[in-house]
Amino acid sequence: MAFSRDGEGENGGLSVVNGAGSSNPASTPSQDKEANKLDQLKQLHRDLDDAIAAMIAEGGHNQLELTRLKKRKLVLRDQISNLEDEIVPDIIA
Repeated sequence: MAFSRDGEGENGGLSVVNGAGSSNPASTPSQDKEANKLDQLKQLHRDLDDAIAAMIAEGGHNQLELTRLKKRKLVLRDQISNLEDEIVPDIIA
């Protein structure tokens, strides 16, 4: 999976390309949609991590762009955490 810049959308200018999701035959369409969205967000988070690492490794990186990527990665982490909390309820057994 990769990401592309499009300047629009809920991903803050990044679109997920060729996202693959997991499906569970016992789950509802809503749960499948949430699981697919979670998979896409996790992949985008990994892609941003790779992009940040590559930018740092090459040296003369653009500090402003690096900061933007890091902030976007933090936002994705929060979105992933919130979605995981929705999918797996916090029930004390």
